[in-house]
Amino acid sequence: MIFSKEHILKCVNESLERLHTDYVDILLLHRPDALCDPQEVAETFNELYEAGKVHYFGVSNHTPLQIELLKKYLKYPIIINQLQLSIVHSVMIDSGLNMNMKEAFAQDKDGGVLDYCRLNDITIQPWSSIQASWAEGTFIDHPNYQKLNDVMQQLAHKYQVTKPAIAIAWLLRHPAHMQPIVGTTSSQHLKETIKACDFTLTRQEWYDLYLASEKPLP
Repeated sequence: MIFSKEHILKCVNESLERLHTDYVDILLLHRPDALCDPQEVAETFNELYEAGKVHYFGVSNHTPLQIELLKKYLKYPIIINQLQLSIVHSVMIDSGLNMNMKEAFAQDKDGGVLDYCRLNDITIQPWSSIQASWAEGTFIDHPNYQKLNDVMQQLAHKYQVTKPAIAIAWLLRHPAHMQPIVGTTSSQHLKETIKACDFTLTRQEWYDLYLASEKPLP
């Protein structure tokens, strides 16, 4: 989260050296830096792009206004925003569904980032797609999420896939055309999870999963 020119250039150059490549496709700024100077970031991006070291740029965990501040000075578009999102952690979806309600689920905690990204052609890359919380870990087969796991198991049986594949399919069903990040070091887990691309949940199934995570609909 250090957005100084010196730090960004150092990180990119070290990454290129480790990867034994001349360029990276996308450079993301991870989590906002309170001391970010958008003009300095723009200067850095220009230098990296013109040197052919970075082809596209994005951010991670940024609000709409933080992105707008960067865009004021950037020559190149922000095309990615990596955000935590899962069936259980769906804050950006909850607030939209419960708009103008007094309940806690109606609180807009991200500045409407989901709709903002869709309006501005910024692809959302969900991370921690099967995580309930840092303390609980994954919600897959977790006793605190028995109802959700029951519904996931029914759908996993129907589509002949694993529960993690159902969790990813839930994200893919959203019309924002998200690109979920599958954080795994297991080739077998990766093969099982990418089967989420082979089927599409129905609208009813998507809402069945949402409600099974103990969230209300107004």
